[in-house]
Amino acid sequence: MDTTSRFWDKAADKYSRSKISDEAAYQKKLEITRQLFRPDMELLELGCGTGSTAILHAPHVRHITATDFSRAMLDIAEQRASDANVENITFRQADINHFDADGRTYDMVLTLSVLHLLKRPDLAITRIHKMLKPGGYFVSSTACLGDSLLRVLGWVAPLGRAIGLLPQLRVLTDRELVSMIEKTGFTIRHHWHPGGHAAVFIVAQKAEADAVPTFKS
Repeated sequence: MDTTSRFWDKAADKYSRSKISDEAAYQKKLEITRQLFRPDMELLELGCGTGSTAILHAPHVRHITATDFSRAMLDIAEQRASDANVENITFRQADINHFDADGRTYDMVLTLSVLHLLKRPDLAITRIHKMLKPGGYFVSSTACLGDSLLRVLGWVAPLGRAIGLLPQLRVLTDRELVSMIEKTGFTIRHHWHPGGHAAVFIVAQKAEADAVPTFKS
């Protein structure tokens, strides 16, 4: 188990009890995502944490594969799904950088509060593009700390990670994130930054889609 896995295993219980910092923004992101859903869709969520979002989305699609590299996070997620009588989520322990889709492709891949925790988010985005069906959607919510005063965390994060107080952290800007996504071959369909320190929410689409969605404001 590496340092990052240990960090999230230790944080799992506290994380599961923490409140969403901006409930209105979270609900808007859920609604925007659900505008894309069809009952036959197969979703993949990479870095599902304690499963809250997957459980909320599950009634609207056929199946969700939800992964996280923290076993403690997944234990909580599985219990939450059981308590909610949600049976169409398969939880798997896997690192986003090494997840094996076994040749399967998905209608949508979600990474929510994940990309800024990766050393090479660009490589993860490339892998996600390959795991999507033609016309499939990549939905992400990413803290772009490079656009705020919190960019100072980029200087202290390596020390914090070494002593187990901080996870792996990549200080991104909104522009850098958009560039990574577009260079991979995605077309950005929705780009929303609620402001303040809130995460940047992006819906991107792989080529060869049958239709372009219309989002409600």
